[in-house]
Amino acid sequence: METKKQSVKKPAAKKTSAKKAAPTQPEHIGLVRNDSWLEPFEGAIRGRHDHAVWKMNQLTQNGKKTLSQFASGHLYFGLHKLSKGWVFREWAPNATDIYLIGDFNNWQENEKYRCKRIEGTGNWELKLSEKALKHGQLYKMKVKWNGGEGERIPAWCRRVVQDENTKIFSAQVWNPEEKYEFKKKNFKPKKNPLLIYECHVGMGQDAEKVGTYKEFKDNVLPRVIKDGYNCIQVMAIQEHPYYGSFGYHVSSFFAPSSRFGTPEELKELIDTAHKNGVAVIMDIVHSHAVKNEVEGLGNLAGDPNQFFYPGDRHEHPAWDSLCFDYGKDEVLHFLLSNCKYWLEEFKFDGFRFDGVTSMLYYSHGLGEAFGGYGDYFNGHEDDNAICYLTLANKLIHEVNPAAITIAEEVSGMPGLAAKFEDGGYGFDYRMAMNIPDYWIKTIKEVRDEDINVCSIFWEVKNRRPDEKTISYCESHDQALVGDKTIIFRLIDADMYWHFAKKDVNDIAQRGIALHKMIRLVTVAAINGGYLNFMGNEFGHPEWIDFPREGNGWSYKYARRQWNLVDNKDLCYHWLGDFDREMLKVIKSVRNFQATPVTEIWHDDGDQVLCFMRGDLVFVFNFSPTRSYTDYGFLVPTGSYKVVLNTDSKDFGGNGFADDTVTHFTNYDPLYVADHKEWLKLYIPARSAVVLKKI
Repeated sequence: METKKQSVKKPAAKKTSAKKAAPTQPEHIGLVRNDSWLEPFEGAIRGRHDHAVWKMNQLTQNGKKTLSQFASGHLYFGLHKLSKGWVFREWAPNATDIYLIGDFNNWQENEKYRCKRIEGTGNWELKLSEKALKHGQLYKMKVKWNGGEGERIPAWCRRVVQDENTKIFSAQVWNPEEKYEFKKKNFKPKKNPLLIYECHVGMGQDAEKVGTYKEFKDNVLPRVIKDGYNCIQVMAIQEHPYYGSFGYHVSSFFAPSSRFGTPEELKELIDTAHKNGVAVIMDIVHSHAVKNEVEGLGNLAGDPNQFFYPGDRHEHPAWDSLCFDYGKDEVLHFLLSNCKYWLEEFKFDGFRFDGVTSMLYYSHGLGEAFGGYGDYFNGHEDDNAICYLTLANKLIHEVNPAAITIAEEVSGMPGLAAKFEDGGYGFDYRMAMNIPDYWIKTIKEVRDEDINVCSIFWEVKNRRPDEKTISYCESHDQALVGDKTIIFRLIDADMYWHFAKKDVNDIAQRGIALHKMIRLVTVAAINGGYLNFMGNEFGHPEWIDFPREGNGWSYKYARRQWNLVDNKDLCYHWLGDFDREMLKVIKSVRNFQATPVTEIWHDDGDQVLCFMRGDLVFVFNFSPTRSYTDYGFLVPTGSYKVVLNTDSKDFGGNGFADDTVTHFTNYDPLYVADHKEWLKLYIPARSAVVLKKI
């Protein structure tokens, strides 16, 4: 798409008795001011910004209404109970006839349940008496078009259920007598820092089954609260036909998955989290949709391109799914309304947008190297998708200024988490996807004695200064079948035989030590937030494998074995305790994520790294064999106490150091003017310690 050049109003020239003032140059847009290397691409950056402004003006009729008012399709479309009767509406421009069929008419076409096209639009409407529908009844649309017909689940429906015997999905009339009333009003997420517990309701139980919203609220949420996380990122909420898709092949975008329970139970889960100071964000999937036609949007009314791009861009080549056409106003209306719906109806505190890289590029980022800035501005970017993401962020923060938006994006597109006014896309955070890749590569390819602390320090703090990130060592991606978690890469089969506290071998001891150090150095360098996937905090063994034909439809690996961390005789307990204490230390510094990361020392030969944040000193010795006595670090003058030590016996370490000792800095006349002295420490091999200035 061609982009319009931004018209820059020149400032009035100052009056002077001498000669005319030279014409002023347009000020660089914020992204370019913050990064001069982007200057050659300023035209493209401004073009994308102008495109979003133009589209926003078009959708809001040049400000006559708000973006939030535009994104209210869920209040119009779908099935709604009125003060007197019911109304059903659907967008289906290619349809020639639509009937509602269901329990109420024996699943047969009936004139009483025949929709009417609203003149001059592609919308259909049906008004019914109060007695025509009852709560709990099942229904679908019977859609006809030139050359065909089919049963369909409405695109805007809010409740979809699956028959246990036939496995057929149907929409369900949902109008319970008792509506859930949120007890916690005006909740605001804590973001200083944002500590995210990524979780999945269905696999959140010990039992080999699909867990429920209620079970998660009662059994898992208390663990999250106790461990010190202030946000849960919930996966697989939008209804999806195949459980094993992890929720990423969505069919009904407005329906919370019924396999976990009722909408009221989901609301109670969110409300309970809020009452305990925990934010709830949703893993939202707007990057693609499942191909299913009966359950999904694949062919709602005889036009496969109603919601999706035509031609070569119709299907995602790697995900076996369909790609939304972000250039259509009706699709923007659908997706933006979807964002607002989850915020308002369920009080979600924001979203982690899945698959953003796939949205940004015509190639979906597949086979792309992204080796330089030119790779982000070479014409293969989908301006429509970029515009949608920008508008989505504007809308979300208009509906809830305290909302959280996170982009899962691997290419490194500049400006993704920068302010809209600066030419950015407006996300609050972007995922630091380089960090887990780095840890996997290091564990797989680098010997312990060759670990480079300078490289570690670079990776954990490698980000654009004007964009906040969510750092993490591993997420659900690293726990799936075909991959391995950090703990499994480090210890592997020895976890089965040597993870009892009385029988820890050298391999398990090494894995336990590095698991703690990797997490500590990652969280210690955050500039926004930190994420952990459910169970990984205590080194959950094995992998995630959802029920499928290849495993006999077993739930054995689609669960979390909380009994392991609860067992004081097993090593998992050590790792869980360490994670809890680690977060407590991070939260002890006000606005920890905003404090500068000040390097004190690094030595790749010794494999020792030291840096400060606020009053905390972080010291790491990655050497597998060498312990150091009286290792000196030049720090602000004063006394320091140990607040966390990975080598503590409480966390499965050797307990070589006496952590009760207060450490006083040693005078050095060379650094008096800098108010610095030497902090001398004993640092055991393969350990890390955090000290606090007192």
